[in-house]
Amino acid sequence: MTSSPLILGPMIRYVDDVSASIWCETREAGQVAVTAAGRAWQARTFAVHGHHYALVYVDGLQPDMTLPYTVEFDGTLAWPMAHSTFPAAVIATLGSGHPLRMSFGSCRTSVPHDADGNRTHGVDALRACALRLASPGNDVPRPDLILFLGDQVYADLTTEKMQEFIRARRDISEPPGKELADFEEYAHLYRLAWSDEANRWLLSTVPTAMIFDDHDIRDDWNTSLSWKRQMAATSWWRGRIVAGLASYWVYQHLGNMSPTERAADEIWRDIASHGGASELDISSRLDAFAERCDQEPSSYRWSYCRDINDVRLIVVDSRAARELEPARRSLLDDAETDWLDERMRGGFRHLLIGTSLPFLLPPGLHHLESWDEAVSEGAWGKPAARVGEWLRQLVDLEHWGAFQRSFQDLARMATEVADGQRGTIPQTVTFLSGDVHYSTVSEVERTTGSRIVQAVCSPIRNPLPVAMRSFSAVLAFGIATRVSALLARAAGVASPPFRWAGIKGPWFDNCLASLEDTPAGLKLWWEKGVVLHGDDRHPLVENVATVTLAPRAR
Repeated sequence: MTSSPLILGPMIRYVDDVSASIWCETREAGQVAVTAAGRAWQARTFAVHGHHYALVYVDGLQPDMTLPYTVEFDGTLAWPMAHSTFPAAVIATLGSGHPLRMSFGSCRTSVPHDADGNRTHGVDALRACALRLASPGNDVPRPDLILFLGDQVYADLTTEKMQEFIRARRDISEPPGKELADFEEYAHLYRLAWSDEANRWLLSTVPTAMIFDDHDIRDDWNTSLSWKRQMAATSWWRGRIVAGLASYWVYQHLGNMSPTERAADEIWRDIASHGGASELDISSRLDAFAERCDQEPSSYRWSYCRDINDVRLIVVDSRAARELEPARRSLLDDAETDWLDERMRGGFRHLLIGTSLPFLLPPGLHHLESWDEAVSEGAWGKPAARVGEWLRQLVDLEHWGAFQRSFQDLARMATEVADGQRGTIPQTVTFLSGDVHYSTVSEVERTTGSRIVQAVCSPIRNPLPVAMRSFSAVLAFGIATRVSALLARAAGVASPPFRWAGIKGPWFDNCLASLEDTPAGLKLWWEKGVVLHGDDRHPLVENVATVTLAPRAR
């Protein structure tokens, strides 16, 4: 049987009222064409380290259209796949026809969808929702967007399939061992993550937006200056960070950009301006760009902002944009903070802020992280600082609470929006996050203005071990909250500008969360996959929790 000319994709990425961007990876250099409604749009592939990619810009559409499409490669039909039982892939443009429907989540490992994989990693919630959406007679509406909030791939905690690939290339007993070393290994990791038939179909028909978290590069990425220096001293880190950021640009970030943003992007300009008949190889250019992004984080922005009807979505890079020098330590450097500050505005029904790391952790964990940051930076002297640094790397104390400068800045922005100081008050200021391997909903204690809410969905497929669930609960709740708050004050940490508490959760299931702007308020719900009668390949979908955030009376 002849192999398909497509290795990955087609993937629907950025979509607006009148256009769509469709990404794919191909086996060879050539021309990719997307055909819909009797029209065709084309793009030549570009190369990175022996791999071939294309992004086809489908323009001239109308709002609220739903168009089935096909993909050809050098004139040969490449999508849909031969003998596929899934519905036709579609381009669905945005418009005013209905309120925003969006799904979100993080942390998804790529293990087989069989009994063994489901036993060790649980059912893939994304795949279960894909199967439901594809099923005949399904009456669940298609999301307008799926937002992946980090850890789509695990470069440091590799699966057996990934390790087989690594062993075939190099000595796995030498650093970095079972972890990824270069672009070729990243390309294979993405192939494992996105090639399952059901998920591949879903990504071909529902637009996606993405942002990285630590495991896309390595656990604790940019936790502290000490961590960064430890990594820089290894023989393999430079290769990892260059390959990680270069592959992220190709596989994830390129599709995040609007047509206008792509036109201004330095790498895309090289691709778009290439007029030759041969394929453009951007390997060296992309590697140099990735290394500069690591060395000079302010030289490039991975964050982005989208206005979808009367909802604003801001997706924040909380990893690469960090300032780690102790005197200026912050989760977002000054340029990134200013960019976010400009976009934290009212005038929308809902302001959504996507950040891989939860802005509002359970108060006990928040205070513990703020105390640890102060101690690690010298509040209790050098011996205690060494203990604090060891502790924050050991148990991942590096969320917003561990970067107090940025936490206080964002708390101020959110409060000003919610109080109407930055335009018309939205119904909610809602943070969407992942990372922590449990799901929960928390809310700031307020009686007027917008509701300020934190909604977490994690993991999609990578459950927290049972022993760690108890540990997390002990740290987050009960007496630990009072003790950690006392420790933080003793270390000189300023009190948060508001109080918050959980209103739902936590729960530890593999989940995919969704939200919809309804007349009753912002509705959020979490769903998991369940296996019945031993049919591991065809899980069903079960609701885990639902919360509706009713607007306050004006």
